[in-house]
Amino acid sequence: MSGLTLAFFGFGAMLLLIALRMPIGLSMLVVGALGFVYQSSWGAFFSYMKTNTYHQFANYTLSVIPLFILMGALAERSGISTALFRAAEAFAGRLRGGLAMAVIWACTAFGAICGSSVATTATFGRAALPELQRYKYDGGFATGTIAIGGTLGILIPPSVILVVYAITTEQNIAKLFKAALIPGLMAALFYCIAIAWVVRRRPHLAPEAEVHVGNRLKVLAAVWPVVLIAVIVVGGIYGGVFTPTEGAAFGAIAMLLVGLLQRSLSLEAIVGALKQTADTTGMIFIILLGSEVFNAFLARSQMPTLAAEWVTSQGLPPYVVMVCLLALYILLGAVMDELAMLLLTLPVFFPIVQALDFGLPADEVAIWFGILVLIVVGIGLTAPPIGLNVFVISSIARTVPIASTYRGVLPFIGMDIIRLGLVVAFPSLALWLVRVLS
Repeated sequence: MSGLTLAFFGFGAMLLLIALRMPIGLSMLVVGALGFVYQSSWGAFFSYMKTNTYHQFANYTLSVIPLFILMGALAERSGISTALFRAAEAFAGRLRGGLAMAVIWACTAFGAICGSSVATTATFGRAALPELQRYKYDGGFATGTIAIGGTLGILIPPSVILVVYAITTEQNIAKLFKAALIPGLMAALFYCIAIAWVVRRRPHLAPEAEVHVGNRLKVLAAVWPVVLIAVIVVGGIYGGVFTPTEGAAFGAIAMLLVGLLQRSLSLEAIVGALKQTADTTGMIFIILLGSEVFNAFLARSQMPTLAAEWVTSQGLPPYVVMVCLLALYILLGAVMDELAMLLLTLPVFFPIVQALDFGLPADEVAIWFGILVLIVVGIGLTAPPIGLNVFVISSIARTVPIASTYRGVLPFIGMDIIRLGLVVAFPSLALWLVRVLS
């Protein structure tokens, strides 16, 4: 059996195991191990595992993942999400659709200290949904807004997905964080435009109501410590004051101190945050290990190299190839977990992109592609038939049919497609800040 045939067979076997509900990381590990052994021997595989596993997880850069997860978990349990929503509500609440816009901007601020899409969705499902329902917002429109707002948890730096991309493709994490800021803020702005357009066409989705905004200075006072932490962490990374790992450590400690000083974090909440961090980190690391073994199997089959050579030999314009890859990502994102999708496709897609000539340096192409992948991953988190964020918010809003939530996210997905097209057509939207701050 040729290496290419074996690689395709391996992909099919892995997808079958995932369909049979085997954990994604274990599926990649099992198929990768068997493929590796088939091409070499058990002795070579055990030798690879003995050395590679240690070097992979002894990587200092990986420590940024549990630190950012811990920072977000502490913020979630200290009631920061509710305070951020109240602050955004105080400024946008009087507009038609203003509460939905408040969700978007609160998710944007929370994303700067969380880095997880699912956590952001679940947090604001509990913090904002009751308020939207109280003011009689349409159920599908409300849950769709929260589901799409959750994607800002990975679009706004720091982002766990970007960290994994950086480690997998050996790129600079700080540069990727810089590149993600403008497209992330564009997402928040475009989502608010979508809300304004939807409620103008269908006013019954967001009835006019006299929202009590309260004392704006008072609500801002409740969130300024957290906003300051986010600015210091992200600004410090951008300015080169500290590395992403150091910034994550500072953010986690600062968030703990703020919670203790404000008496919003109990011992039980801190222990819960640590357990959540351990569970999430363990899940991510198992997927990383499985993907590493599966990628080693693919490398031995030479599939990534052959795929890159085949694509470049077709003579297709680079942008046509890029659009095709992104379309495939959107399709995969609708049926797969975003982290698994990223780790499965990068070994094949990344060499293809690097072999194309976009008139940019290779390192800038890698950063630009990372931001494009981040955008399509966000689309996959809400697109039917799966859309993980939709399932998360549906588990909270049990009275809202899941079909209504899918209809609620469609206008936002349309704005995501527009934003994706703009970043594809104008790479400087992702690269300008990198160039300025380098």
